[in-house]
Amino acid sequence: MKRREVMKMRNGTRTNKVRSILLKIIGTIVIAIVLFLAVVYTVNIISSKSEQGKIQSYGQFVPVDGKKMNVLIQGKGEETVVLLPGYGTAAPALDFKPLVEELSPFYKVIVIEPFGYGLSDLTEKERNTENIVSEIHEALQSLKIDRYILMGHSIAGIYGLDYVNKYENEVSAFVGIDSSVPTQGGMDAELPIKTFKFLKKSGLARLVMKLTGDPYAGLPYDDETKEQMRILSLKNMYNSSTSNEMENIYPNFKAAKNLTFPKNLPLIFFIQANNTDVERWIPLHEEQVKNSVHGKVMTLEGEHYLHHTKSKEIVENFRSFMKEIK
Repeated sequence: MKRREVMKMRNGTRTNKVRSILLKIIGTIVIAIVLFLAVVYTVNIISSKSEQGKIQSYGQFVPVDGKKMNVLIQGKGEETVVLLPGYGTAAPALDFKPLVEELSPFYKVIVIEPFGYGLSDLTEKERNTENIVSEIHEALQSLKIDRYILMGHSIAGIYGLDYVNKYENEVSAFVGIDSSVPTQGGMDAELPIKTFKFLKKSGLARLVMKLTGDPYAGLPYDDETKEQMRILSLKNMYNSSTSNEMENIYPNFKAAKNLTFPKNLPLIFFIQANNTDVERWIPLHEEQVKNSVHGKVMTLEGEHYLHHTKSKEIVENFRSFMKEIK
């Protein structure tokens, strides 16, 4: 056998060995990933079942469209403030706790938990603005509330805009807490909804939450409330109702572009002083109030969930605003 042929055979043997080692390494990695995902999935299933029994009831259920919608009522003031949450707020009545505590000495406060939020049922109805607004109104009708101030966070600025035009005779004022504006940019972005659903179903979303630590650290919530919000966040994230609402975000913003707040409706916005995510955040809100007889924009230093840290300032300035216009 010639030397060249011998060398060729040796090189071939060496290549086969390298290939075999690589295949073993890849196989080991694949098995490790599969085992890891299996463990994460199993832990999620067991934990979810365990947490179901730890959920503590709060508020009360009202009948809406043949289902149960949870609302929290606190305070006995002559005027009523209705609080509407931002998109994806897992437990609105608990999340709004700092704001409710500041408002309730002066007002009757009602926190609405739309379908898919908090302790409310899920719904198969399309999560467009029309249905969401109709359901909120039906909840208030069930409570025999026919005159109130509407106060909403984030996307409630879109639903609230539609709401005050449909039920203008019932709403005495609108208060936005870093509320969304129909003309803000970036709302046409395609969202990876299937990926979000996979993260929840696989248990990876639970793992990410575990690794990112306490999102309420340093905020005015007791440990029991924080634990309930954690459990409800895991339960409600990317459920069928909120996922459908996510699919409808752009259509809902688009549908609101031709709407304006009624000229005579008292209107005040509390917004982030330094929003780096949305261009022209302050001017966009100033445009919304420019034709209002009683319109005001106030900036506050803080994050998007301003009521977590600025509830006292919000309520003090809101009350002053309402006194001024009377």
